[in-house]
Amino acid sequence: MNQMETLYKSNFKTGAYDFYEQQRLHNPIFPMSDTRPPHSWLITKYDHVKELLKSTSFIKDQSKLFSSSNGETENVNLNIFENMMLDVDPPDHTRLRKLVQPYFNPKTIKQLEPRISQIADDLLIQMKEKSSPVDLIDDFAFPLPIIVISELLGVPSEDRDKFRKWSHTIVAASDNMTADFTEDVQAFTSYLTQLFEQKRACPEEDLISRLLQNEEDGEQLNRDELYSMVVLLIIAGHETTVNLIGNTMFALFEHPNQLKKVKENPALIPGAVEEGLRYYSPVDFSTARWADEDMDFHGKTIQRGDFVLASISSANRDEEKFDHADQFDVSRRRNAHVAFGYGIHFCLGAPLARLEGSIALEKLLNSFPDIHIDLDAEPPEWRPVFLLRGLNSLPVALKKPV
Repeated sequence: MNQMETLYKSNFKTGAYDFYEQQRLHNPIFPMSDTRPPHSWLITKYDHVKELLKSTSFIKDQSKLFSSSNGETENVNLNIFENMMLDVDPPDHTRLRKLVQPYFNPKTIKQLEPRISQIADDLLIQMKEKSSPVDLIDDFAFPLPIIVISELLGVPSEDRDKFRKWSHTIVAASDNMTADFTEDVQAFTSYLTQLFEQKRACPEEDLISRLLQNEEDGEQLNRDELYSMVVLLIIAGHETTVNLIGNTMFALFEHPNQLKKVKENPALIPGAVEEGLRYYSPVDFSTARWADEDMDFHGKTIQRGDFVLASISSANRDEEKFDHADQFDVSRRRNAHVAFGYGIHFCLGAPLARLEGSIALEKLLNSFPDIHIDLDAEPPEWRPVFLLRGLNSLPVALKKPV
């Protein structure tokens, strides 16, 4: 077991920021394992993280370094993670991103604002009908983005609980491959196979119908890439936004003076979203990269084939980049966080996440100005998932205590 695995076995999420601070000060290129090559490294300083994420010397496609099977196979389940846009380099990455970029540019996303607002209103009405406490994650932070991405893709939003289970299993596999993994991946791909057949027979004005057309054209998208793209969009389209909404509200609850400022001045809501992204970054770590060549990286010898991971959360608390980095400040003026990554893999869905986050906070605080953490419930806990930072639940009371 390497040092990072040891830390994560001991509920590391709770004390992660103290660990990151020590590494930034004393060992910013942290050797996660150094017993034998290939080695593993954790990058913790802001400037180093940006350099890593932008550099072409660190690649995403490990098949360029290690032997693996090439080409399509009949096992869609096996290939579903080998063709994701997140895990390929140019020119494949450029081609795949170009296919979906028009659906996620700021102008297109802005047109979704009325529908997102309506979804939020509907969820808040349902919350009002429930007795306190309610779980802000289950009742609001999760359904809002899953309904939005479902409608954008053209999948039934009533299947959102299936997506949640499958998504959680797949994301958790970054830590530990559970017995549910194969079963859930098979269920996910079987579901998509049936959905694709329906869309081919009756195409609509949705993203999956367009992607199916690109697959039929044969040049822009192959079968395995199609499955990988849709799985990625479903998972990335809601997992991180659930965390954004939940984490930001949690930070506001932890800092009542900041919550008061936002309530008194709703113009601060976009700043609160950006500060939430920085302070409790929804994505703790970048996805994996490998060194494509031997190099000296800020005093450390990194060899070809070494595994390198960027700590987004650490970079966003770097005291050399952010004034009073450990303070949550919705009025922060210089907030060039890297919560959405950097470089060619910058999060495609950033405009959508920002819009959903802003609408969520505005609607929530307007509807429930006295909302607060339920003091009788168990304290919120971070999900024990390596790559992401999000809460298992966030029990809240919607009115002032009598």
